[in-house]
Amino acid sequence: MTGLPLLSLAITLPIIGAVLLMFVSNRDGAKDGLIRNLTLAVSLVTFAVTLALWAGFDLTAAAPAFQFVERHAWIPSFGIDYYVGIDGLSLMLLVLTGFLTPIALLSGWDSVEKHVKEYSILMLLLEASLVGVFCALDVFLFYVFWDFVLIPMYFLIGIWGYDQRIYAAVKFILYTMAGSVLMLVAIIGLSWVHQGATGEYSFDLLELYELQIPAATQYWFFLAFTIAFIIKVPLFPFHTWLPDAHVQAPTGGSVILAGVMLKMGGYGLIRLAYPLFPDAALYFSPLLATLAVIAIVYGALVAMVQPDLKKLVAYSSVSHMGFVVLGIATMTTIGVQGASYQMLAHGVSTGGLFCMVGMLSDRRHTRLISEFGGLKTVMPRLAAAMLLITLSSIGLPGMNGFIGEFLIMLGGFDWDARFVVIAALGVILSAVYMLWMFQRVFHGTVTNDHNQGLPDLSFREWAIVGPIVAAAILMGVYPNAFLKPMEPAVQRIVERVQAHQPPAETTAEVR
Repeated sequence: MTGLPLLSLAITLPIIGAVLLMFVSNRDGAKDGLIRNLTLAVSLVTFAVTLALWAGFDLTAAAPAFQFVERHAWIPSFGIDYYVGIDGLSLMLLVLTGFLTPIALLSGWDSVEKHVKEYSILMLLLEASLVGVFCALDVFLFYVFWDFVLIPMYFLIGIWGYDQRIYAAVKFILYTMAGSVLMLVAIIGLSWVHQGATGEYSFDLLELYELQIPAATQYWFFLAFTIAFIIKVPLFPFHTWLPDAHVQAPTGGSVILAGVMLKMGGYGLIRLAYPLFPDAALYFSPLLATLAVIAIVYGALVAMVQPDLKKLVAYSSVSHMGFVVLGIATMTTIGVQGASYQMLAHGVSTGGLFCMVGMLSDRRHTRLISEFGGLKTVMPRLAAAMLLITLSSIGLPGMNGFIGEFLIMLGGFDWDARFVVIAALGVILSAVYMLWMFQRVFHGTVTNDHNQGLPDLSFREWAIVGPIVAAAILMGVYPNAFLKPMEPAVQRIVERVQAHQPPAETTAEVR
């Protein structure tokens, strides 16, 4: 591709913005307009760059597998390059990152009052590292971005979180770092295998795809990568860090954590674990699918009994991301495309839920469901927006959540219908706990005097919920705009993995 290096621009713009913020004075306790506005402007320009990538993306059959490719030697003695490029799967996740970052910043506009500069710098660095994860084609570079993501999020939870923020931040970093160390060992092992086969070290993902790795070695490498990825998803039984992190994180941190960071795990499975180790992936897919359906049902059941709004939404993420892993485990074109779409849909709907829970928390300084009731008479506009996002979260036809779950279950039926039957229970339970939550918070009469006179949506809050609701509806009624760019990328990955599928045994029919 010619022209501006748009991928490097998408990575470096937030970094440049973070550097500029270092020279702006911070006024603790004040709504520092210059810092906030500069940060928001940088995030909006970055979003515009991701939209330019989408507009310039070639959808024709003759298009290369990866577009907007940039490659420069970084550590040539070890075959490490600054090597970035995107296909349709990467593109959609870049757009999601660009879309949610300004929303996350707006969601903390009033609630973050201290150390505003430091908060803004960390949010921009977090965006830059997330963009890097989704476009890195050098596995070492991928790991650098992957690990760097942990640093801003650790401080966002630990400094701007709630009462148990230190516990949640430490638990978050320990879980995710444990998985990252396993992945690093496997990455080094991959390069060592490449050196043994060719005489040269390489971390080029496309070259490593072609590496012939013995099945026994694949199993260990696949497990190392996959444990790192399913911790990030997170998949049962590695999920326990997520509710604590969500509950204690500031609203902006929760939006990015649920909306984008969890997608790193699903993306890693699709981009690295399955195509790099296809024999091992096919062997372990039933196990992953089993863990996925457990997460779907378990997450829904635990969400149903939560008294805290934020923890309810956190456990709903465990359930919905289980669908993503189930779709990937099917390794069918329909199932994987459904998983890819579900990552986008979950990012929009769950990001929106965390934003609106944050709005309620900012007004009442509590997230307990029992403290609310009858809010639709007090805040009808917020109630309407919350209803639409709730319906998108439970997969109502015509909303974004329906498309991904439908494709995942359709692909699952082609693979193994037993998993789909169990997963369907999660869809029913999702409707139960989400609608029951909405009924308790917004319907009935106002019994708590503290809820009388609560303000409805402000202009800033309209700027948050408006784009989220619009995106949820657009994705539901016109899914092809998002599915079409992803289809060739998904097809290539599935064909590569399925090429290693042993032929099905045939038996003679006895008459």
